[in-house]
Amino acid sequence: MTDSGHRASMGHTATVFRIIYLPGVSTVTRVYVREEVCIGCHLCEVYCQRQHSPSRDLIKAFKRGASPPLPRLRVEQKGAVSCSIRCQHCDDAPCIAACLTGALTRNSDATTVDIDEEKCVGCWTCLLVCPFGAIRQDRERKKIFKCDLCPGEQIPACVANCPNEALVYVEGPDGRPDTENRVATAV
Repeated sequence: MTDSGHRASMGHTATVFRIIYLPGVSTVTRVYVREEVCIGCHLCEVYCQRQHSPSRDLIKAFKRGASPPLPRLRVEQKGAVSCSIRCQHCDDAPCIAACLTGALTRNSDATTVDIDEEKCVGCWTCLLVCPFGAIRQDRERKKIFKCDLCPGEQIPACVANCPNEALVYVEGPDGRPDTENRVATAV
C-alpha cells in the first residue's frame, strides 16, 4: 500500500483546491501555510526528502542511502508559532533576474520557477534576492535547490502528508485561495 493509500485509510486527506476559471487564463500553483494549525512536526521536510530520494522509500532514503537528500523546504519556529517556508514561484521572480547563468527559468506553462542544475555555478545571487528566503544551498554539490512542487505528482508530498492539513495546495490564475469570481472544488 502506498503512503497516500495508507493515509487515506487512516482518514487523512490533503486540502487541495482546484480553481475553475475562464478559458485562456494562465494558471498559477502555490502551497499556502495555515499557521494556526501547523504544529512544527517537520513531516513536510521528511516527506520532501523521501520524494526527492532515488528510491522514494522512507527507510531507504534515511537509513540505506549514502546521505539523505536535502529537504527543499524548511520549518521555521518561534515560540508556539511555526510554518513551512518554500519557494512561492513568484510572478515577478527576482531570482530569475538575479541568476547570472540562466539556471533559473520559468517552466513552459509559466507555473513554476525551475532550476537547470547543469547551469548553476553556486554563486548564490538568487539567495540574496529571494523575498522568502526559500532557496537553499547544497554546499557539497555547490548548487542551489528549492521547492519544485513535486513534478509528476498530483499533489506535492508535503501537502499530501501534512497530518494537520496545515499546508494547502491551490491552483488558479493568481494562486490565491481568496480571489473573486471562481469556484473552488476540493479534490
